[in-house]
Amino acid sequence: QAQLVESGGGLVQAGGSLRLSCAASGLTFSRYAMGWFRQAPEKERIFVAAITGTGSSTYYADSVKGRITISRDNAKTTVYLQMDSLEPEDTAVYYCAANYLGSSWYSLSTGKSYYYWGQGTQVTVSS
Repeated sequence: QAQLVESGGGLVQAGGSLRLSCAASGLTFSRYAMGWFRQAPEKERIFVAAITGTGSSTYYADSVKGRITISRDNAKTTVYLQMDSLEPEDTAVYYCAANYLGSSWYSLSTGKSYYYWGQGTQVTVSS
C-alpha cells in the first residue's frame, strides 16, 4: 500500500522560509511524478508545483514562481518543496501527491490525475 507522509510545516513570519518534505513508500517512486497542492480555509485545493519522475521537468503555479522550488531525491524516495519569501496568502494545508508516469502540464496541474495523496501539513504565515 502506497503511503505519502508530509512534514516540515509550521508557523513562520512573512518573508521567512520553510522546507516541506514528503516521504513516499510502497510505490516505485521514480515512475511517479510528484506534485504539491494546497488548500486554504474555505477555498478549493489548488496546484502549487510538480516534478516529473526523473526530475527533468518542473512546473509551478504562477502565484509561486520565483519563490518556491520543487525537487526530489529518488534514492530517498522523497520530494521537497522549498518555500522562500513566504506571504500570508501562502497559509494553507499543503498536500503532496503521486501521479503515475505523469509528464504534461495538464496532467500534473490537475488534482484528479493523482493516484495517491498524503495527509497534509499546515503552513501558517503571519504578517
